[in-house]
Amino acid sequence: MRLIALALGVTVLGGAQAAAAPPRPETVATFAEAMPTGVTVSKAGRIFVNFPRWGDPVPFTVAEVVRGKAVPFPNQEINNPDEKDPARHFLSVQSVVVDGQDRLWALDTGSPQFRPTSPGGPKLVGIDLRTNKVFRTILFPPAVAQRSSYLNDVRFDLRRNRAYITDSAPAGPNGIVVVDLNTGESWRRLHNHPTTVAEPNFLPIVDGKPLMNRPSPGVATHMTVGSDGIAISPSGDRLYYTQLSGRSLYSVSTDALFDRRVSDAEVAATVRNLGVKGMGDGLESDTRGRVYGADIERNAVIRRLPDGRLQTIAQGPEISWADTLAISADRYLYFTANQLHRQAGFQEGVDKRVKPYLLLRLKIDAAPAHP
Repeated sequence: MRLIALALGVTVLGGAQAAAAPPRPETVATFAEAMPTGVTVSKAGRIFVNFPRWGDPVPFTVAEVVRGKAVPFPNQEINNPDEKDPARHFLSVQSVVVDGQDRLWALDTGSPQFRPTSPGGPKLVGIDLRTNKVFRTILFPPAVAQRSSYLNDVRFDLRRNRAYITDSAPAGPNGIVVVDLNTGESWRRLHNHPTTVAEPNFLPIVDGKPLMNRPSPGVATHMTVGSDGIAISPSGDRLYYTQLSGRSLYSVSTDALFDRRVSDAEVAATVRNLGVKGMGDGLESDTRGRVYGADIERNAVIRRLPDGRLQTIAQGPEISWADTLAISADRYLYFTANQLHRQAGFQEGVDKRVKPYLLLRLKIDAAPAHP
């Protein structure tokens, strides 16, 4: 068992921790229709989720969970995917994040069903939770959000007025997008760097079987999804990131990312390989310097301690593809379980997802790292 666990990226801790069964998460909400990816929670406890437009019917791509039910947020009109006026409408939101000032940000890929992007589609939209109105829209130019880009997740450092975004396009480009929140300017870093692209010939084992792209019988290709999960250190000086098609965790200097006088090679020189952590989608971090992620191959959620050890903090069949993670002000770790791997594109054209999809949470002992 030890050798198997290490191969999947889990450090087996000794003593009582190794023997005790991880806790099971509690269910916060269920979703019987559209498939969720992102989740975030305001300081007042308001819960927001998003549903990317990947092919299923999605009447609204950003929602607030009210009395256990998802309702369009901030309204239905902005959720109507008007491609003639993309800058003022959500096309396909992949991530929602509440920042340190208790404002909601929605990251719009501008890529419904992974179609090529057009100007006005890829954007970061800020919503004031006091008024439930959009207060800012940051559009990404074609040099940043390229035609085949898929902007995936975002983290904020309001002490420095910066945002960081992963580009996880299955066919490339991959990398990290840096946003100056003072000016709205953005640029790419670690573009197609070895740590932001899919690991070569990556083959995960999910639900006991090799997981590959299998859109139809007899057709199979390796998953090639690059930089995906992202988190920030408590001091804001390091950015953590991981590929979906990979099992390693990396970090990079945020000052190097942000300083445009620093060359790409100099940025790459600040990258650190933090070791194997298991295949996962989203990342999150807390004020104690610990990084949280999924271990999709084990139906688990893990926590990396500052000394590099890994703890399995939740495990069970209900954790079927833990996607985005978020820590709330009252010290819960929230995450979605959306059975992403059971979509038809991975199962020879047969949709094997079993509804409902789940929003789960665990009680932890720290607040979110981002200010």
